[in-house]
Amino acid sequence: MNGIVIVDKPQNWTSQDVTARLRRVFQTRRIGHGGTLDPMATGVLPVFVGRATRAVEFFEHADKRYEATLRLGLLTDTEDIWGQTLEQRPVSLTREALLAALPRFVGDLQQIPPMYSAIKVDGRKLYDLARSGREVERAPRQITIFSLELLAFDGTDARLAIHCSKGTYIRTLCKDIGLALGCGGCMAALRRVSAGAYAIGDAIPLEALLAASEDGQNMESYLHPVDSLFTDRPAITLTENQEKRCRNGNAFTLKIAPGEYRVYGASGEFLMLGRVQGSVMTTVKSFFEV
Repeated sequence: MNGIVIVDKPQNWTSQDVTARLRRVFQTRRIGHGGTLDPMATGVLPVFVGRATRAVEFFEHADKRYEATLRLGLLTDTEDIWGQTLEQRPVSLTREALLAALPRFVGDLQQIPPMYSAIKVDGRKLYDLARSGREVERAPRQITIFSLELLAFDGTDARLAIHCSKGTYIRTLCKDIGLALGCGGCMAALRRVSAGAYAIGDAIPLEALLAASEDGQNMESYLHPVDSLFTDRPAITLTENQEKRCRNGNAFTLKIAPGEYRVYGASGEFLMLGRVQGSVMTTVKSFFEV
């Protein structure tokens, strides 16, 4: 089986836990996930099965959308409510004051990754250093917040809709907003509602996938074709000679506009992600069966 299954990840599962369990469901060792979700987070987790694992690297660049709860007045070592409390502060904030602060966090930002993250410094993961009681300097990373909307506010918890670039730590965004408001804050809940081309409506709860497998259902029916990842690129169908050159890994002349394309054979098989420059098409990544 080859394709992409969109899992609605439950809380208390790591992304690796999900892929390990689905190896048995789809009966393959060739499996990987795109866009790690913390154990406390739920929502859209694309899992790549079989030859589709060749596409994981392209998913890492996808924009993400989240619904997150910011709990004001609470500061923790992990920047979420699962961590050790560092400080609790009183909160006296109006909805208007919160709304006025949010635009500061839209656009291109420099974000310092949290200590409790998988980023490596001198060969060691930050969360390993943090668990041993060490804190090290982290270089800021550029991220982009495309939009930030307040969905609800009860005086302590603010529910936010966030559209962001890859590499954004929502925990850190919550912490930074809280600090800007003067009362501090941390992330209390997180749900990914879309990732790249895939939305929560496409996602299947993990429990439902496991139950379907136990019932002996055809699990291939739950897989999206790998070319669904590239729907933002135009499609093109090759001639017989062009397809032959494609399958041999050779470049060929194609007088179309420069850019990346979804490339198909005459039978409709998705062959590759291709790139045209100077009227020559080359392979970015092939997906046909050898």
